[in-house]
Amino acid sequence: MTARLWLVRHGQTDWNLAGRFQGQSDPPLNGAGLAQARDLAASLEGSTFLALYTSDLLRARQTAAVLAEHTGLTPLLEPRLREMHHGAWDGLLLTEIQARFAASWAARLQAPHEARPPGGETVTEVAGRVAAALDDIAARHAGGDVLVVSHGLALATALCRVNDIPLARAHDHVPPNAEAVVVRWTPG
Repeated sequence: MTARLWLVRHGQTDWNLAGRFQGQSDPPLNGAGLAQARDLAASLEGSTFLALYTSDLLRARQTAAVLAEHTGLTPLLEPRLREMHHGAWDGLLLTEIQARFAASWAARLQAPHEARPPGGETVTEVAGRVAAALDDIAARHAGGDVLVVSHGLALATALCRVNDIPLARAHDHVPPNAEAVVVRWTPG
């Protein structure tokens, strides 16, 4: 029941450039992000995919739309592929978070996978919902290649699972914008 998943982080946004925590906020791709998506799509020429899944957040949908133009696939929305919900941290710069939410930031430094931003979710919770989505996708498309467009930390949790890396180190494994990381995913 293993599938080959091409995990793609969305293209760049202005918030990426500024260093803002995007979370489940919905900024669009910027010009560079659209160009990154086009470059990725061109690099996939000749590859065959059974399906194209995407987070329902705008930046992922825009990236998937560019990939869809080149693959002929219709993007399938999968809300479980959303980025971590940072709650009150969404839209803020790191310096703003450290100043306004010192205690919750300190908790994140102590236990990065268990800390919960005010009103948000933990990395462990993100890992659970992303893994459930990828399990379902892999089961539906066993033996084939599938494009999956998501977000940095969401995909980092998947890379941790595949590579047997502790979730506490997920922040160290965020893939670059608009690059595909190919993994073999077995449900369960």
